[in-house]
Amino acid sequence: MAVLAESGSNPDVGLLYDINGLAKDAPHWFDRTMEFVGEYGLLLAMVLLVLWCWWTVRRRGGEDAAPSVAALVWVPLAAGIAVLVNVPIRGFVERPRPFVQHQGLDVLVSGKTDYSFVSDHATITMALGVGLFVAHRRFGLVGIGLALLEGFCRVFMGVHYPTDVVGGFALGTAVALLLSPLAMALLTPLMRAVERSPRAGWLVRGRAAESGRHDALLPGVRTSAESEERDLAA
Repeated sequence: MAVLAESGSNPDVGLLYDINGLAKDAPHWFDRTMEFVGEYGLLLAMVLLVLWCWWTVRRRGGEDAAPSVAALVWVPLAAGIAVLVNVPIRGFVERPRPFVQHQGLDVLVSGKTDYSFVSDHATITMALGVGLFVAHRRFGLVGIGLALLEGFCRVFMGVHYPTDVVGGFALGTAVALLLSPLAMALLTPLMRAVERSPRAGWLVRGRAAESGRHDALLPGVRTSAESEERDLAA
């Protein structure tokens, strides 16, 4: 298929040179840092963010613990499905990497021989970020911010056009949102079953949350809220 951007007069290519030109003016240590951050660092940060969100949700417990954990289970699944969807898209578009057809780019990562559209890194990080936003707004906003930074890094590194990144953002968002209702319908009953399991229940509800739940069910035992209300009334 015809290449999406052939000449430097294309705004996509012009923006590529503008952003990648920052790498030429930056010190060597900054380029190496951006190389690591754009290739591995932000993906690792997204994984840690998902784990942090899971830890927060399970410690909080409550009646919505199982649906919340189900939403978090969907987060990496959405990213994986989005990457699989991208495989035929790349094969259909067949867009070469920008450094193949455009001279003078400062390419920070070598060995990229696959097609450029759409960016896997942008797809994965945005699917994770949007999936997190569905599960937990605060963590999701941080995740989306990291995804946007990932997109900038891919262009800065000279391995993707800006439209490769935008396409990845669109693909990741579409998969995470459109398939979310079906995923929740399938995963929520599964997480409720895990929650009831004596061995695996800790994956959904932390021990502290589970202890508080049991105490509230015992006759004559007051919850902390009830204790505060009675103390204030005394």
